[in-house]
Formats: sequence, structure tokens, C-alpha cells
Amino acid sequence: MTSCGYLVLEKVDDHDGEAVARGRGRVGVAQGGGGCGSCAGEWRSQSEAMFPIYVMGNSRGSTAAAARGIVDSAGDPIWEAVKSEAKYEAEKEPILSSFLYASVLSHNCLERALSFVLANRLEDPTLLATQLIDIFNDVMMNNKDIRHSIRLDAQAFKDRDPACAQYSWALLYLKGYHSLQSYRIAHVLWNQGRKVLALALQSRISEVFAVDIHPAARIGEGILLDHGTGLVIGETAVVGNWVSLMQGVTLGGTGKEHGDRHPKIGPGALLGAGATILGNINVGEGAMIAAGSLVLKDVPPHSMTVGNPAKVVGYTEKEDPSLTMKHDARRDYFEHVAISFSDDRANGSVER
Repeated sequence: MTSCGYLVLEKVDDHDGEAVARGRGRVGVAQGGGGCGSCAGEWRSQSEAMFPIYVMGNSRGSTAAAARGIVDSAGDPIWEAVKSEAKYEAEKEPILSSFLYASVLSHNCLERALSFVLANRLEDPTLLATQLIDIFNDVMMNNKDIRHSIRLDAQAFKDRDPACAQYSWALLYLKGYHSLQSYRIAHVLWNQGRKVLALALQSRISEVFAVDIHPAARIGEGILLDHGTGLVIGETAVVGNWVSLMQGVTLGGTGKEHGDRHPKIGPGALLGAGATILGNINVGEGAMIAAGSLVLKDVPPHSMTVGNPAKVVGYTEKEDPSLTMKHDARRDYFEHVAISFSDDRANGSVER
């Protein structure tokens, strides 16, 4: 028998009237044939509003509190939504019906559907799709953290990327999601001591998706890799929960030194397109690194950093930038310059 975990969150109100999510449920056990038949059990029909982990503009405090309440459950609203979307799209676009059936509708849980999709994206003459499906299924069915993360990541894509209108789009079409989940599998294999296989997967992920994440890197949950192209994350890098990374981001080292040599990104940070962060430095929680910035030293929490070399030009609002996806630091930058100039004039350091 093979167990398959899945989760559900319900929208509830706390004592202050703030909407939060609460998890509940159990682990299902499949009967016979190695399948996860219980995934297709009693589904709870819920709207997307009942799974509000990442409502745009929410603070990470409520988001983290919601995540702490997540446990395996008898319901799985994201998988339910994926199936409904696939059925609708198959009827709307018959030419894709076979693809949608093979990728989604023939499976009975999100884990198996994702294994199928990733295996068929990553297969090559030496890593056959059938072999990869077995490896991916084995990893995901036996790792509760991955089952948790693939759903929180899907929710992050759905809520933070305006181009991702449906959960099924992340599963089927977005290579940022594909490369992230492929990395998660390689990371488990690396930690199991199967380093050669993990490196083989890393190489193939880089070739197919143009995303290069070392399998030893540590990445949290609720992550958005928007577009993904050109993303590089080094071996000792750490990325916290709820972080959003745009295309072309580099978390790299500064030389040939060994040991801990890559950046540490705090929870809720937003890394803009083409941002380069080098060395064993810390980017504080809730910080925003503007597009094209070169960061070579620590970045304070909740700060806005811009330029080459990067400088702090202001501080973010209450909401984490990774959740609001607010990239434009220009107004804050000019406000910062204007305030600094006014202070200099008041102190007599600038001629009137």
C-alpha cells in the first residue's frame, strides 16, 4: 500500500475578525496496485476563496500562521480545481483532450500528475520517462514536506503571477513551477546520498528549463519563480519561505572558496529581474532588491535596495513585497533623495 498526502484549508475568522486559514484532516492510504485511490475519495467542493493563503497584500504574519495549521487532509481543493479546469479545457479545446487526460485526468492525485508532467519534460535517451516517473513518485509519495510545498507553491503562482489564471496552468505550462518542483525532488535525492542522480537531474533541469539550482541549496515553501529563465542558485544558498524571484536572478559566490559561500534570503523577500547577489551575505526578511541590482553586502530587513553597487533607498510597507509583487522603487527612491537633499540644506551642507 502507498500513502498519498493531501491537504485542505478552510477560511475561518480569528478573534480579531481577520480571515485566516486552518488545516485539518488525515492521511489517506491507497488500496492495492500501488495507486493512491483515496485521493479520489470524498472531495469537499470549495471555491478558491476558501484557500486564501496568499491573498495579495496579506501580511506574512497571517500567512505563516495559516501555514502552521496545515496537516494532511481528506480534501484537496487545489487538486480538485486542477481536475475541474482540465475537464473544462478538454471540452473547450478538443485537440488538447488527449494531453489533458494523460497529464491530469488519468491520475488520482496531484503528486502522480506532477510526476508524469515532470518526467515527460525531463526525459532524454538516458533518463527515460518511465524511470523518472517511478523515481519522482517514490520521492513525493514518501515525503510529506514536498507534498506540502507543491501545493503552497501552486497557490503562490496562482496568487502572485497575473499570467497564471488557473492552478492547472502552473502544473502544465509554467517552467518556473516545473523547475522548482524538479529541484525539490533532486534536493531529496541529494540528502538521501544519491548525489550523482541529483546532479544528473540538475544538469537536465538546466538544459530544459534554463534554470540552474544546485540540489544542495535550501529553498522554503510558497515560492514563486516568475518566468525562471536564467535563474542561478548556488550550492550553499538558502531561500526562505514566501520569497518571489524573477528571471535572471543569481545567488552566487565571489570566488573559488569552499564552504558556506552563497547568499541567505530572508522570508518574504522580492528579488527583481536580473538581480545579482554574491557571497555569504544576508538579505533581510521582507526586503526588496530592485531589478538589475548588484548586491555585495548585507541588506537590512524590509528595506528597498537599488543600483550597482546596490544601496538602500528606503523601506517597504507592512506587506511583504513578495506578496504584493511591488517592484517599482523609483518613487520611493526619489522621495528618499528629496528628503536627503532637504536635510542637507537644513543642515547647511548644501548652498542655497
